[in-house]
Amino acid sequence: MVAVVDRLGDGLSAVYTFFDPAETGRSLGTYAILWQIDEARRQDLEWVYLGYWVRDCQKMAYKIKFQPHELFVAGQWSALPTINEECH
Repeated sequence: MVAVVDRLGDGLSAVYTFFDPAETGRSLGTYAILWQIDEARRQDLEWVYLGYWVRDCQKMAYKIKFQPHELFVAGQWSALPTINEECH
């Protein structure tokens, strides 16, 4: 697995994560996010930015497990209602 992460002033930005498709059953995308959350805490950072979530993209479905969600529109963050598992 390879995870590319940018360090920002207030958090970590998960740029891209990839792994061997044969390893899909190991939930490596979820593991990468959990590691990034832990790393943000170690660095005393407040946020982990997961980037885009595309509803119809199964490869991004793991992101829905991490809440709360915020949407960045027109230069402003807005809280979204809780999204349940049925959305993916």
